[in-house]
Amino acid sequence: MEGISHEALSLAGHLKLKNLILLFDNNSISIDGPTSLAVSDDHEKRFKSYGWNYLKINGHNYKEISKALNKAQKSKRPIAISCKTTIGYGSPNKGGKESSHGSPLGEEEIKLVRKKLKWNFEPFQIPNNLLNEWRKIGKKAEQKAKKHKSKFKKILNNNLNFQRNLIEKTKNEYLKNLKPIATRKTSEMFLDIVSKLPNLIGGSADLAGSNNTKTKNHKIIKPGNFSGNYIHYGVREHAMCGIMNGIALHSNLIPYGGTFLIFSDYCKPSIRLAAMMKQRVIYIFTHDSIGLGEDGPTHQPIEQLTSLRSIPNLNVFRPSDLIETFECWQLALESQDTPSVIALTRQGINPVRLKNSSKNESSAGAYEVLRTGDNISVTIISTGSETSLACEVSHKLATDGIYSKIISMPCQKIFDQQSEGYKNKILNESKLVVSIEASETHYWKKYTGVDGLNFGIDDFGKSAPY
Repeated sequence: MEGISHEALSLAGHLKLKNLILLFDNNSISIDGPTSLAVSDDHEKRFKSYGWNYLKINGHNYKEISKALNKAQKSKRPIAISCKTTIGYGSPNKGGKESSHGSPLGEEEIKLVRKKLKWNFEPFQIPNNLLNEWRKIGKKAEQKAKKHKSKFKKILNNNLNFQRNLIEKTKNEYLKNLKPIATRKTSEMFLDIVSKLPNLIGGSADLAGSNNTKTKNHKIIKPGNFSGNYIHYGVREHAMCGIMNGIALHSNLIPYGGTFLIFSDYCKPSIRLAAMMKQRVIYIFTHDSIGLGEDGPTHQPIEQLTSLRSIPNLNVFRPSDLIETFECWQLALESQDTPSVIALTRQGINPVRLKNSSKNESSAGAYEVLRTGDNISVTIISTGSETSLACEVSHKLATDGIYSKIISMPCQKIFDQQSEGYKNKILNESKLVVSIEASETHYWKKYTGVDGLNFGIDDFGKSAPY
């Protein structure tokens, strides 16, 4: 029933994923009762309309299951095996009923099931022959996974090291010719450098040209041809992020995919799972503020950054210029067990970093980019497109004898992991702490305190004139 299943089935059929086998537990029961309460789909027609093959079997008959799997492996398309089953199979009183879905069978009913199925083993006792086979399979899979992980880690490190010179060259060329540039564009420049990494696979949910996720070096993955490194996901944000999770889990490839930040709401369940599973998945979310103007409030993200930042084990990066974008991308690629969001501007923004550094300053999550005097009375924290604005404010305050420092905070989660000494150095030098970000303001109070000031957007935006 879920939308993500339709999205994923459609794309799988389009790409002709002949090695994809879906075992469909077709028991016709949901928590509320029979599926007929809410669904009248013809499952077979639906799968076939997506370009799938379809088989029907008795899901309780292991011989039919084995026969169907053997046939499925020869399919030229993805294939669904509809396994007709009875939920709560073997339960005399709850079998085939919704009561066996959302609640335990109960001690007495379990006794009856044991008797019905002639299962003579104690609870949590697994027959040795079954246990040994499962352990054998698990050990084999574990060894294979370790081998792949070690191989790809070596490839990634070697290739990133190879690309570092070109990365540094691009930074230095940018500093020679400073001009406003959108961070979605600087992200594209970075991808142009690293797109030949053998384990990096990109994509976008029908917004490649807007997200700047596709470069001239990318080769498109097409139906029946999987030699490329870029996927056109179509308008399928939820499925895109779910598929990226699968890619990361399956092969130690590093997937990244793009859409607008406002559409991250469609992606959030899969992002949450990536964080939970500690997978290196990279989400490129462009058009990250009301700076997209004419698209109007439906497309202007207000609460999305805070929502994403609240997810445990997720790094949310919002870089302020080219150098920070490059640094954030490097951190995302090098992270072994943390997914990353990189939020990028549509509009051009003035540079913040005027000097290159051998150190990745963004690796601390927050750092000082400007100081207008020795004795400061204001600390201004900002991210993304607002950091250059914060610098302008700082210079104007200085003309009135009010000295301040600007803290760029590209990743709050990483900053929160720093030592107490470093956090005090960043936040506690002045009594007044101010935040500036074109997003909702409540999140920033953890840094500015009760006496701080928070400038942002706490209501929906407006449509700007064309």
